[in-house]
Amino acid sequence: MTAKIKFEQSDGVAHVTLSYPGRFNAMSRAMWQELRAVFERIQHSTDVRCVLISGQGAHFCAGGDISEYAAFRFNEASLREFHEVEVWGALRTMQACDVPMVAQIAGNCMGAGVELASCCDIRLAAESARFGAPIARLGFPMAPREAALVAREVGLVTARQMLLEAAVLGAPEMLQRGFLSRVVADIDLAALAQTTVQRICQLAPQAARLNKQTLRVLNSSPVLLDALPLPKPLMAQVEPLSTLLATAYDYADSAEQREGIHAFLEKRPPRF
Repeated sequence: MTAKIKFEQSDGVAHVTLSYPGRFNAMSRAMWQELRAVFERIQHSTDVRCVLISGQGAHFCAGGDISEYAAFRFNEASLREFHEVEVWGALRTMQACDVPMVAQIAGNCMGAGVELASCCDIRLAAESARFGAPIARLGFPMAPREAALVAREVGLVTARQMLLEAAVLGAPEMLQRGFLSRVVADIDLAALAQTTVQRICQLAPQAARLNKQTLRVLNSSPVLLDALPLPKPLMAQVEPLSTLLATAYDYADSAEQREGIHAFLEKRPPRF
């Protein structure tokens, strides 16, 4: 099983595929780094008009690669490095990309999958797709910037259900709540994605990039777009975030996180 980000480009479309066979395309640490490099490449490409991001096979992305977690999550410094540099580095690069992005979502879209989908402009899903972030079962919270991104896109009510209740929601429910653009029968998803991508490619690419820049400013937050210049009213909100981030990963060596991760790897219920 090789974990990787597949990248292909043809006719103005950048095809980005999350690929980790056997693990529902869970994101490994190497995949986060590859994803950042891919979107840096896309941003600086003048002949890409649209990005289509999907998962290999029957699933979009089942979350993070938990098999790696015991090697770094129990140390505060390495845990912070993972979230603030590796994960957020990739997510921020996706958000900063001026090329329209379409997510083709099938099967499981959990945790990291929801975060990746939250960076996309148009989200298309199969009727059987499932969404959630049940990481409370693993004994740890979602990182602050990642939680802010997800809450902005799914809405606070849904974010609370996902993070506090470990709720898993179906595609029709996520469409009703405004997270998804369209939901179709599983068999029709690929065709819908292709039609959507081709429609975007026929439009003016400069207009698309400028529209994305405008929408990003309108939807900006110091939590999410910390590299961008912000008006003074928004800058006033940065201090609480700085305070939060200063202690955000103090739980690294906690008994709950150790129990949650070890229980998952040992295929048993956690005992919190």
